[in-house]
Amino acid sequence: MKSDLEHRCWTRRRFCNRIIAGVAGTVAVPQALAAPATPLRAAVIGHTGRGDYGHGLEKIFLNRAGIETVAVADPDEAGRTRIAGQIGAKRSYADCREMLAQERPQLVSVAMRQADQHHDLILACLRAGAHVYSEKPFVTAPFEADQLLAEAARRGLKIAVAHTLRMLPMIVALRAAVREGFLGDLSKMRAYGKQDTRAGGEDMMVLGTHLFDLMRMFAGDPVWCSARVLWKGHDITSRDGRIVKDNVGPVAGDEIFATFAFANGLNGTFTSAQKLRDTAGPWGIEIFGSKGAVRIHCDLAPNVFVRKTTTWKAEGKEDHWEPFDPAVVKATLPKNPGPVGDWLEAIEADREPECSAKNGAWAVEMVMGVYQGALSGRRISFPLPNRQHPLMVG
Repeated sequence: MKSDLEHRCWTRRRFCNRIIAGVAGTVAVPQALAAPATPLRAAVIGHTGRGDYGHGLEKIFLNRAGIETVAVADPDEAGRTRIAGQIGAKRSYADCREMLAQERPQLVSVAMRQADQHHDLILACLRAGAHVYSEKPFVTAPFEADQLLAEAARRGLKIAVAHTLRMLPMIVALRAAVREGFLGDLSKMRAYGKQDTRAGGEDMMVLGTHLFDLMRMFAGDPVWCSARVLWKGHDITSRDGRIVKDNVGPVAGDEIFATFAFANGLNGTFTSAQKLRDTAGPWGIEIFGSKGAVRIHCDLAPNVFVRKTTTWKAEGKEDHWEPFDPAVVKATLPKNPGPVGDWLEAIEADREPECSAKNGAWAVEMVMGVYQGALSGRRISFPLPNRQHPLMVG
């Protein structure tokens, strides 16, 4: 029999799979989209041959009234056959562009984790007239994001990026509490990557982008960044870029120490170094204010904890972390439709989704700021004047 702790320890991946897939009782289907006269045509693009689909993104249209999954595209024959059966897609294609031309979907899930493909595929979807829900990271460089944001704006289409942490119910409640003054005046944030075998650049791009997105959610856009990135003990050069298994563009370093400055004197740091995994604490963010501190723990539910602390005494000092109680929020929180439900509501209301492409683009830009700061040894201002990827892979 599982212990209570085991029941509580949902990983982010399990949560995302449930909230994205629309499992019965998990995500509210927007009423405005519940029963259109003609079902919206939806499609999924993946690449099983380079790894499985992103965290449940092939299933985001399941159990949603008024949406019909018409096709799946995947160059891997076995993979597309399997996924088509799982999601009830009527047709499958080896070539996603053929699928877009033949099916003309209105909604597309760009589901693969490999961000090196995102720009071209999302651009093709937009030009075919489809709104897009994309796996993260959004793209591999700022100029790619610039092009996609401009194309979506020209066509009146909505892109959402699966930075789903910002829509976890406990984090939504924490955001409201912080706005109400629960922590007082915010002063600093400390973010820690997963710091596993991917520590350094891969950790920063794959998981750190979630944390950068949360930083901006609480603090606004960063003003500048400085950083040190090490590879096997030495400061990186542009020649240290490499491609990892889940191709998210060039990454570098196995240790990262970065500082971000935000408005009103608020500062944030990001650390990813495998040797610090046990001492720095779990993947997530600590937020400090004049009235207290909280920790967002990205791999544990409940996933927000409040620090209760004693003053220093001769015998030492004690810190105790206890689950955050959403009841401290004075305002009534709106119904949370989940990231996919919010994207669909945003399409209906002609507004930006909470997990917007703009937010996804900023997360990538912060990654590039870290590399530019490390390579130049200087403070790097945002928005970045250099919209290219600063690493060259030989």
